[in-house]
Amino acid sequence: MEITNKLKSLRAARGITQEALAEAMGVSAQAVSKWERGTTMPDISLLPELSVFFGVSLDELFGLTEEKEYDRIQNVIWDKRLLSHAEFDQAERWLNEKIASGYRAAECHRLKADLYNHQAGFLNMLAEDEAKAALILDPNCSGAHGELNTAMHGFIPDWCVRNHRKEIAFYQSFIAEHPDDWRAYMWLLDNLLDDGRFEEAAETIEGFVRINDTYRVPYYRGLLLWYQGKRAEAHKIWDKMNEDYADDWCCWASLGDVAAMEQRYDDAVAIYRKCIETQPSPKYTDGFESIAQIFEIKGDYAAAISALEEELELLKQEWNTTEGETADSVRREIERLRSVAKA
Repeated sequence: MEITNKLKSLRAARGITQEALAEAMGVSAQAVSKWERGTTMPDISLLPELSVFFGVSLDELFGLTEEKEYDRIQNVIWDKRLLSHAEFDQAERWLNEKIASGYRAAECHRLKADLYNHQAGFLNMLAEDEAKAALILDPNCSGAHGELNTAMHGFIPDWCVRNHRKEIAFYQSFIAEHPDDWRAYMWLLDNLLDDGRFEEAAETIEGFVRINDTYRVPYYRGLLLWYQGKRAEAHKIWDKMNEDYADDWCCWASLGDVAAMEQRYDDAVAIYRKCIETQPSPKYTDGFESIAQIFEIKGDYAAAISALEEELELLKQEWNTTEGETADSVRREIERLRSVAKA
């Protein structure tokens, strides 16, 4: 049942007038009349109040199934740059209720983490703008550098702050309980290598070999050597990997990342394009994003913009996405690059 019909039904069941409901919600009787006719919808900030007033859940108010509400929250996170306080509170409250009831508890915890990370990401962007504004106004505002670095997730010189010991400890314990979870091995390996804990990484790779027979095994064998400064040996392994897994787009993506890290930018662009070409539909946007960043680093802003325009076209063709934050974020990047090019 649509919310407009539901509101009318609930009001009639309570035996109250439109005027009485309007007074309780702090709106005009005309507003309530428009809600019930479907001319307008209640402001989202009023939905929790309406839910409490009628003694029904938000699911009942919208007439949504649990599955549809779960999907709605996920889509809102994907489509909006920032959720309003009301939207955030509503989503958080619903997820807490579902976790407590046991409905898709693990997935609801995952979605709740997505909700928090989404809001944190936008707040980081706001913090970035404020820190930059402080430094423009006063270049000697030394504390703003730290805030900017935190907001942009930059390099932290203090080892005790930047190391990944907590995440490493979690995945070591997780793998001890779930020894066949190959994704957990990858997260552990990435963090071990980034921290230079090579002996532990080598041991982890041997456990990884037991459960994974894809390109990922030679990739991590090579990556361990690469981090240890043995790049020629690493590339021998990767050359063989490329021969054996030439049809795997993820293999090409990994090789593109290596080329970019080694600042072989022309090679990286060609490899990322091979990744895009090899990838089955629906194709992801990572390749074009990487290409755009490479061209920006090289100072070729026109080529960077062109790559982002290709990304927009991919979103349209592969995902039928032309609106919402997914597309808008790419358009903002294009406008930023145009401004940089003019400066």
